[in-house]
Amino acid sequence: RKIRVISLTYYLVIYLVLLGLNTPIKQHAFQSNTNNTLIQTNYYAPWCGHCKALAPEYAKAAGMLKAESTDIRLAKVDATEESELAQEFGVRGYPTIKFFKGGEKENPKEYSAGRQADDIVNWLKKRTGPAATTLSDVTQAESLIADNEVAVIGFFKDVESEDAKVFIKTAEAVDDIPFGIVSNDAVFSKFEVAKDGVVLFKKFDEGRNTFDGEISKENLLNFIKANQLPLVIEFTEQTAPKIFGGEIKSHILMFVPKTATDFQEKMDQFKKASEGFKGKILFIFIDSDVDDNQRILEFFGLKKEECPAIRLITLEEEMTKYKPENSEITAENIITFCTDFTEGKLKPHLMSQDIPEDWDKNPVKVLVGKNFEEVAFDPAKNVFVEFYAPWCGHCKQLAPIWDQLGEKFKDKANIVVAKMDSTVNEIEAVKVHSFPTLKFFPAGDDRKVIDYNGERTLDGFTKFLESGGKEGGAPAGDEDEESIFLQNKPLQGDQDYTIIFHLSCTHLPDKKIERKILI
Repeated sequence: RKIRVISLTYYLVIYLVLLGLNTPIKQHAFQSNTNNTLIQTNYYAPWCGHCKALAPEYAKAAGMLKAESTDIRLAKVDATEESELAQEFGVRGYPTIKFFKGGEKENPKEYSAGRQADDIVNWLKKRTGPAATTLSDVTQAESLIADNEVAVIGFFKDVESEDAKVFIKTAEAVDDIPFGIVSNDAVFSKFEVAKDGVVLFKKFDEGRNTFDGEISKENLLNFIKANQLPLVIEFTEQTAPKIFGGEIKSHILMFVPKTATDFQEKMDQFKKASEGFKGKILFIFIDSDVDDNQRILEFFGLKKEECPAIRLITLEEEMTKYKPENSEITAENIITFCTDFTEGKLKPHLMSQDIPEDWDKNPVKVLVGKNFEEVAFDPAKNVFVEFYAPWCGHCKQLAPIWDQLGEKFKDKANIVVAKMDSTVNEIEAVKVHSFPTLKFFPAGDDRKVIDYNGERTLDGFTKFLESGGKEGGAPAGDEDEESIFLQNKPLQGDQDYTIIFHLSCTHLPDKKIERKILI
């Protein structure tokens, strides 16, 4: 089995906190509790760090709902104790939040917003009330704006107009932002709105953005997505869902310690550069002094002493990283870097260790990014490579067998048994999606690659090599559908599978893993 490694999927558990009391529910009580009209449920694990971080915000949300005398119920289930409930509702990670409506257990709605109390409450209100709140006077409009980081208000003289109906449809499609709709002349006047339209109010940057264009659901959604986040956003556990759950899949990251004397100067340059790429590239800064952020630095091949630094990553099917040629952080340099990226002029940045002096001294050869092409695609050699991670438990179990294989074939001039640490070495020809990954590069000029899918035994490997990669092999690309990508360090613990988020992490049980968000 492989360690499945994921780049930033947000798995949210089912929390049930009845009437804001944060009371655990047992399996025998679950049926009667879900008979409530509206109930939000959560499976958690006591050891899960993300569950612990979410707990106070979840309890706060429960208190807010209780104070408003809503019909919404919240409670929690310890999935390590109530494993049958966790299995029944497909819980594969912690925390996972789902919403049950009208006593229907078959198709609960999965929670998809942030991990702050306001996010939870706003999401639930969207699920249980009108998509857009009717604002009858100035006070109500001002309250909506004051109580939320971001709010969207539709100004329509006739709330039954076609444009107003499109606005409501748009509101129904957005989970994490409150919407209001108003027809009152006094509200129009207060906010200096002269005609029907849509305004996004926010507590950062410009303060408000007015939609300008043809009102359609697609146009309004694009307008909201482009303006709902700050020009520059700090990465934290709280902001991660908004950063990686958004539509913008190109992210530029500035790694800088907040304690640096020139921190504000760097931020000013970064923000100035961001203005021209709004809606195209998300500008994120990461405090390089924070311990939890060290995993991110390692993922980009950076060390604390190398910060401040800039990197860019695309979060498509395959993540691709880019490094600027000029390391000086100025608005001009960042603009040039981003412009070259948008115009397709940049080459990916691939990490590599230096070639060890003794890389070929042992039966198992040591490959790095800088010597991989020369060795693996040698037309005179059949090369069998293990792509591993130093921390991977399954890789450690495989190591003595791999050494035996190298010893067995060390005198075969046309066979090379090799290994490469894929957490610090990257190559364009091979995308490693899980650890360990075994690939065979047969002799010849056609640069063929064969995945090994046979038994991980000395006998299985031997038959594979002696058959020229035919016994136990498959064409490259036939990946296990459960294998997902990321190179990073594991959490402490003895769980069989360690799942590492690109910028966050959790453990998943030994079940099929679904890719929710790839970053």
